[in-house]
Amino acid sequence: MKINGYLLVVTFLSIAIYGCTNLQKNEDIVFQTSTISALLEGVYDGNVTYKDLKKHGDFGIGTFNNLDGEMIGLEGRFYQIKADGIAYSVLDSMKTPFAVVTFFKPDKALLLDKLANCKQLEQYLDNLLPTKNIIYAFKIKGNFKYIKTRSVPKQSKPYPPLIEVVKDQPTFEFNNVTGTIAGFWFPDYMEGVNVPGYHFHFITEDRKAGGHILDCQLHNGRIEIDYLSELFMALPENSEFYNADLTKKKTGELENVEK
Repeated sequence: MKINGYLLVVTFLSIAIYGCTNLQKNEDIVFQTSTISALLEGVYDGNVTYKDLKKHGDFGIGTFNNLDGEMIGLEGRFYQIKADGIAYSVLDSMKTPFAVVTFFKPDKALLLDKLANCKQLEQYLDNLLPTKNIIYAFKIKGNFKYIKTRSVPKQSKPYPPLIEVVKDQPTFEFNNVTGTIAGFWFPDYMEGVNVPGYHFHFITEDRKAGGHILDCQLHNGRIEIDYLSELFMALPENSEFYNADLTKKKTGELENVEK
């Protein structure tokens, strides 16, 4: 199946089989464009518009053509955090080479009323997961004593690999700020498809700034978790993706890029 120049690959983590109509209507799935391995290799052009992406989710994270910043989507509103750290509203006509979205409906919600840094927060979340074999979406709205984020600057062809881009990534620091974390947890066996473990983006409560999270200290907040057992992928049909070497394991490279 093709969607706007993408080859649709369907991965079933559950037993059910869904047709194209249910792909657009079923809200308990993850929809992803391209793979994290392709992004690491510098495949920064995509054909999926944000108008089409919104048909598959109202919540998510990702990036933009030419690697022009970090994306975060909440309650159907999508934002582009550019290299200046400012959050801009995303136009429907804009395109993405890599994004992960879902229609967020939490299966579990709880309050966290103690100070936790990012590592402690992830350890706390680990204990909440009923299994390490499915995908989870997280929405964490809270008060942060400290948070550090990054974005990535727009690239020009020939595109450098992502590991080279992040060497000069701009970073931003926030103190005593209220905002929302959005992100996903993917199983280790999906390495190459997506980021194994946690991948979080942040935006301030006033929706004016944010980015990809590098460090944080959450003072208190509300944690919501959506259990997701189905994944649909749309793979690019362009020469850059076709010619990229996606066979190499990039665990260390991915850790450097994400952290």
